Amino acid sequence: MMVSNVLKYILGIFLAIVVLIGGGVATALYFMNRTAVPPTKPIFANDSPEIKAQAPKTPGASPALTPTPFEARTTKPNVTPTLSPDTTESKKPLPAGAYNARVSWSQGLSLRAEAKQDAEKVGGVGFNQKIIVLEESQDKVWQKIRLEDSDQEGWVKAGNTKKVDAQDNSQPTQQ
Repeated sequence: MMVSNVLKYILGIFLAIVVLIGGGVATALYFMNRTAVPPTKPIFANDSPEIKAQAPKTPGASPALTPTPFEARTTKPNVTPTLSPDTTESKKPLPAGAYNARVSWSQGLSLRAEAKQDAEKVGGVGFNQKIIVLEESQDKVWQKIRLEDSDQEGWVKAGNTKKVDAQDNSQPTQQ
């Protein structure tokens, strides 16, 4: 009688431990699966049309959370803004061999102080942003650029920009 009571006691403790461990593992798996799925990428009004077309349509999306195009938010309908020639030119004169370009890398680029990977980051350049390519490094791996709307200069990896005409105001398509 005494031996069966001891066995029942040990079996009860063993089952309690198994239930606690099983519950802990199930809870951990639940939270790991919930946090392992990245949220959907937000779509903004100034994104290229290809990015907007690739966006998944969610059935429960609220129309209030859907971004509206800039044109729909303006108070004056059918008014096309015009830029004067002096607002599109940069403040510093362009050196010989410099040209206008746009960032073609969809995630944007890191602007670095020197033409090397471990150089200090001094800023960033967004996708499709207008820039001025001032020069290239000797090994053609880096380009020194100036942001078109400011005097900020720095180095970016070559091959992530696309040359455009000076009069080009269109939005090039993403590759």
